[in-house]
Amino acid sequence: MAVEDKKISYRMYFVAFMFLVMAVLILIKLNNIQWVEGPYYRKLAKERTVKNFTIPANKGNVYSADGSLLATSIPEYSIYFDAVAPSSELFKENIKALSDSLSVMFGKSSGHYQAKLQKARANKSRYLFIAKKLSYTEQMRIKSFPLFNKGANKGGLIIEQKIVREHPIGLVAKRTIGYERSNEDGKGLEYAFRDYLNGKNGHRMMQKIAKNQWKPINDVNEKEPVDGYDIISTIDVYIQDIAHHALLKQLEYYTADHGCVVVMETKTGHIKAISNLGRAEDGSYYETQNYAITESHEPGSTFKLIDLIALLDDKKVDTSTVYDSRGGVVEYYGKKVKDSKPGGYGKISVGKAFEVSSNTVLVQAVVDHYKNNPKQFVDRINSYGLNKPLDLPIKGEGKPYIPQPGTPGWYGTTLPWMAFGYNVSITPLQTLALYNAVANNGVMVKPIFVSEIKEWNKIIKKFDTQVINPKICSQEALKKVHKVLENVVEKGTGSKLYSKDFSMAGKTGTAQVNYKDKSNMYYASSFVGYFPANQPKYSCIVVVHKPNVTAGYYGADVAGPVFKRIAQKIFTDSPSMNLVKNIDAKVVAQEKSYAEYYKKVEKEEQIVPNVKGMEGMDAVALLENLGLKVKVIGVGKVKKQSLTSGQAFNKNQIIIIELS
Repeated sequence: MAVEDKKISYRMYFVAFMFLVMAVLILIKLNNIQWVEGPYYRKLAKERTVKNFTIPANKGNVYSADGSLLATSIPEYSIYFDAVAPSSELFKENIKALSDSLSVMFGKSSGHYQAKLQKARANKSRYLFIAKKLSYTEQMRIKSFPLFNKGANKGGLIIEQKIVREHPIGLVAKRTIGYERSNEDGKGLEYAFRDYLNGKNGHRMMQKIAKNQWKPINDVNEKEPVDGYDIISTIDVYIQDIAHHALLKQLEYYTADHGCVVVMETKTGHIKAISNLGRAEDGSYYETQNYAITESHEPGSTFKLIDLIALLDDKKVDTSTVYDSRGGVVEYYGKKVKDSKPGGYGKISVGKAFEVSSNTVLVQAVVDHYKNNPKQFVDRINSYGLNKPLDLPIKGEGKPYIPQPGTPGWYGTTLPWMAFGYNVSITPLQTLALYNAVANNGVMVKPIFVSEIKEWNKIIKKFDTQVINPKICSQEALKKVHKVLENVVEKGTGSKLYSKDFSMAGKTGTAQVNYKDKSNMYYASSFVGYFPANQPKYSCIVVVHKPNVTAGYYGADVAGPVFKRIAQKIFTDSPSMNLVKNIDAKVVAQEKSYAEYYKKVEKEEQIVPNVKGMEGMDAVALLENLGLKVKVIGVGKVKKQSLTSGQAFNKNQIIIIELS
């Protein structure tokens, strides 16, 4: 028995020891959880129940040059109700008044809202949907409603805010204004200037109340977001509207694939309008790509301006130099260059060849004078920056291609083909920059889309005009180029566009695209120039791709009317003010002439006029203007005068007139 008792005692000691060990282990684990693993688990628990939500800052606005709002950030609110949060007393006291207020605001009956709120209370719903897509004013109004005015914790009001981008006056220059996406992708000004537009985000603590449902802990944000800066674009809404609809009309008429138009202010380089329209499957047109910036292609005859400038500036030829168009066909290395007119133009001057866009004459002139030194010709193109992108802030700019002598891409046919706009590739905006330089008295400026970045009325950054080339050619050459470009419109390929009411200058272009594959070949019709021709204020380019050839495909027919419509609307619909400059300035010749006349008048003898029969007031005015002192007797008409008519008199001499 004693042995059994002893065994039992050992077992009890062993069990007690095991309990002690377990207790020690538990204490160690608790201590480990408390001090070692504790912070991790507390953080995890907090993250699963409380979260710091980012509140995106309002992006800055994008304005047009004339102050119209092109893009803006609007806060949009959704309203939910935590039916568990209010006390029973508060809920009962306010449910009727709250339902009445919701009824007035949203149009449904008060009974509908009472039933909805009571059902949510019974089901312990913590995220009852009330309304969405509310403005700031509307959400402020809801916050004042009975019960909701108690806030999130007592009143159960849950407000969710998100920022949406709106375009108040429609999709003006949509592809140029662009967008920014959350994955750091985007286009246009919105993406290019995102660092200025985006501002600084705020944050707000929220508590999880149900699956994927969160409720603000406080009524205010922990950190308020800071709005971004505003962008002042160079776009003029009036000119943009004209350009857009003029392009759309031509695209629809010719059922073209796509097209673009750009209007630039000559002196500053400010882009006043840019429209890029592509054809959808249903036949409608909308802005799909920014063709004016991204699409680099062979320009065709508009590139001949380079020929003319180079030949004149390098004094190789004059506009009067005559060439034979050789029946409209010339051949280089077995490849033929043809004129659009069958049989060619006979023997014509270089100036006339440009006006009628003769390929054969311009190509002969370039090859004759640059074949031994093509680098001289190409270096001029490079000096205008046409061999590299314009380095615009807008993403996706097309890459130009200008063959360079001595490189693998240079062949015997390269120079003649370049002379009439092939075997080279540039964007429409680069072509426009070249023609704008001619309009701007030879100063080539970079196209600008944004003039200022502002914070309210404070200018944060200003974008000044950038000069690409201070003088593209001599003044003598420039003068001749001006005249020839005017002649293109007055009596050349652009003569259909001529108007006696306003002057224009420019060049037509009709380029074959995909000409190496005849089955896919189509035309790109263009017109580029400036207006008014004598004092250019705007330059403009229009390019239309793949017009229906049955309706027409020449640049003057397809693209030219868009150019003319823009010029016409700007200068006939806009009031003009003719200001006389230096009105007080003295002209030497004029002053001398006046002095001689005054001296002659002073020497001439003054005689008394016959004022008998005249009204008294008229007689007084006449005589006093002659320098006489008049005394009047009586009223009515002049009966007698003291000085006889025809006699001489001295200045300030007295004359008496009697009236009756």
